[in-house]
Amino acid sequence: MTTKTPPIKPRDRDTIISALRAGVVPRIGLQHIQVGRRREIEALIQDFERIGNGGSSIRLVIGAYGAGKTFFLFLIRQIALQRKLAVCQADLSPDRRIHATGGQARTLYAELATSLATRTAPDGGALRNILESYIQKASERASSSGTTIEITIKEGLGDLREMVGGYDFATVIVAYARGYEEGNSNLQDAALRWLRGEYTTKTEARGDLGVRTIIDDACFYDGLRLLARFTRLAGFGGLLVCLDELVNLYKLQSAQARKQNYEQILRIFNDVLQGTTQGIGFILGGTPEFLLDTRRGLYSYEALQSRLAGNSFAGNGLADYSGPVVNLPNLTPEELYHLLERLRDVFAAGDQEKWLVPDEALHAFMDHCANRIGEAYFRTPRNTVKAFVDLLAILQQNPGTDWKDMLGAVDVAEDRGGAGDQPIDDAEGGADDELAILRI
Repeated sequence: MTTKTPPIKPRDRDTIISALRAGVVPRIGLQHIQVGRRREIEALIQDFERIGNGGSSIRLVIGAYGAGKTFFLFLIRQIALQRKLAVCQADLSPDRRIHATGGQARTLYAELATSLATRTAPDGGALRNILESYIQKASERASSSGTTIEITIKEGLGDLREMVGGYDFATVIVAYARGYEEGNSNLQDAALRWLRGEYTTKTEARGDLGVRTIIDDACFYDGLRLLARFTRLAGFGGLLVCLDELVNLYKLQSAQARKQNYEQILRIFNDVLQGTTQGIGFILGGTPEFLLDTRRGLYSYEALQSRLAGNSFAGNGLADYSGPVVNLPNLTPEELYHLLERLRDVFAAGDQEKWLVPDEALHAFMDHCANRIGEAYFRTPRNTVKAFVDLLAILQQNPGTDWKDMLGAVDVAEDRGGAGDQPIDDAEGGADDELAILRI
């Protein structure tokens, strides 16, 4: 089953090993350790084509703790960048959520805007590049038509002004262009600060930019729609918004706060399904409990349950990848074996002569995992991968060590990432009067 892998750069190798040993997903070099998920990836690539053609999409990526949701989202992010989409991503947390009145939604928007990435700026912070790219194109049009750049930009943003909050959004872009042409860095910084949702008072924004509104909690989704439309005007295919750890909404103790967040998700669903929004896609990552729990999850909101229900004809080996929910299937033993092969290649920097263990060791390690934790070793492979990387690290740093002697000492625990989840107190909505969590 061994296949030739692409050359591995030293930076990619070190990043992959360090991240996996810590139990987190590396941000670079994902192509070196990607296995399986072919049909899921193909379905999302079709979404990217739809976004690039002016459409919209929304997907819920559902998988258990340790099943590879975050890895999948990072991989999809890289593919979207190659498809000339702008991509922003953030994890939800007690301080960042989709709906709030205490600044948490604005904080989430600010995190998304700051993380905005393009193919030429894959590490984030691409908003300034997008603005300047748009201004340079507007300057060329202004020169050819004999008008000023400010008039050209205002004309080009006509569609943007018709959207909710679009007038001030366009005004801020014009202000940035003015600062760019005049070399006024303070005006540019103020415009960037507004576009990133970093203003907390309207008075301060009005004094700096002459606008009467700011992007706050109430404007979270409208701000993303404006940002998506602007990225298309700047020459990109559209905007992909990746939100992970939506289980933090499930853990909100306040039933009212959960409902308000689910209503915001419903609004996004309706806009996407009805075709009323353009050039934007959403990918939301969560656990099965977050989706299926009829008391606290998305299924507790009937309007969402009807939209997220699976295809009743899917089953008995048949799958439907056109619906909004993408369930990440378990890795097969064959796929996990291939993953271990790839990890061995990463340690050897792609040089077969430097393999630390033979094929026999891969089979023995999988048998060891199966005896320790059963089928969970490939159903939630995070701890299995971490243990294998730790084993290779010891073998690499201690030449002459026999892998057979080490294998019995490898401790592989079943991933129980969600076992300690506790409800999150929400100061806005008050405590839920229902039973929070019962564990036996």
